[in-house]
Amino acid sequence: MTKVISRKQLSEEETNSGRFHLSFSDVLHPSYRTVVIGFLGLCALLTVLNPRFITPNNLTNLMLQVVPVAAMAFGAVIVLLMGDIDLSLGSVSGLSAALTGVLTAQAGISAQYSILIALASAFFIGILHGFVVTRFAIPAFIVTLGGLLTWQGVQLIVLGRQGNVNIADDLILSLTSSYLPTVASYVLVVVSLLFPVINILRRRNRRITHGLSVPPLAIEILKKTPVFISVIAVAVVLLTARGIPVVLVFMMALALLMHVTLTATRSGRYVYAVGSNLEAAKRNGVNTDKVKIMAFGVASTLAGIGGVLSASRLHAVNQTTGEGDILLLAIAGPVVGGVSLFGGIGTVWHAILGILMIGAIRNGMNLLAMPTSYRFAVTGIVLVLAIIIDSINRKRDARRGLS
Repeated sequence: MTKVISRKQLSEEETNSGRFHLSFSDVLHPSYRTVVIGFLGLCALLTVLNPRFITPNNLTNLMLQVVPVAAMAFGAVIVLLMGDIDLSLGSVSGLSAALTGVLTAQAGISAQYSILIALASAFFIGILHGFVVTRFAIPAFIVTLGGLLTWQGVQLIVLGRQGNVNIADDLILSLTSSYLPTVASYVLVVVSLLFPVINILRRRNRRITHGLSVPPLAIEILKKTPVFISVIAVAVVLLTARGIPVVLVFMMALALLMHVTLTATRSGRYVYAVGSNLEAAKRNGVNTDKVKIMAFGVASTLAGIGGVLSASRLHAVNQTTGEGDILLLAIAGPVVGGVSLFGGIGTVWHAILGILMIGAIRNGMNLLAMPTSYRFAVTGIVLVLAIIIDSINRKRDARRGLS
């Protein structure tokens, strides 16, 4: 009988045996390679078509544009990892934005409490979706499609006949318009560069403590080259323009928290287990219903955060908030980045890469003054290609006996 082993296990066997080498796959993991190369190629093409694309101010705008969608995409990742889909994320974000705006501007409630009420409502909606999916064994596609329509209707009720609320609260507006002081920005960059190194040293000490061999420190640091390059490139772009936005720091902290939760906690491992093999997870004692309910709750909360940030950035909420192509972007971004629609494969970092690619397409086409129809068509083609690549990779891994 053929033994099925993962790439991670292969790498660990080589390390334990004392054989150390550095390959391109070590520096840039194959699951990131396609989207990174595609993103860099897209940026090069857009720069040739319009040199304004590569300017620091435009790249800063690109990052700020994708932040609200990135929050929703993080929620989509959790659901996708379970092999499900949540079509209500856009309408939940719109409802959260509407609640925040109405409670603050019309009901006289402080911004802090308005945001908390909006996010609590989003969490309850997600829990409700998860309960219906698990209790009545209805596909998540159907339940969340109904939720999409339902919460759009509730959003219209909240906004009232006027259908538009202008936001003037300083706290809400500052969420997407505040920047770190110069000194704090440089400190953050240094910490971001040191963090991977500290993590490497901790892992090496842990292996040494357990009597395991470790590769040369230089090799381990070289493996983090893409991380160092990315941090430096983003820092140069942002500091050359307006500085490091506070909301971008918040989103990266949220991404790091999600990464740790999904990869280093029992709850996170359960999410991957449910997506990889639902029946096997049940046989191993995992309460799959509870995992799904909480996953939908967290996903909706993250969509709510995206809605609040969108309201902050646009200074207003109206009947179209949360509609249009925002749901497509929230789901397409992670899929384009490498999160599998079939469940069990992907990380929050894949979602960030995919959102950046989709955002670059939108931003570049706006600079080129291309019609919205072109943007939709190109985004759809990229999404289909990403799904095809995902399917091909799964079949290839199955033939090689790699999980």
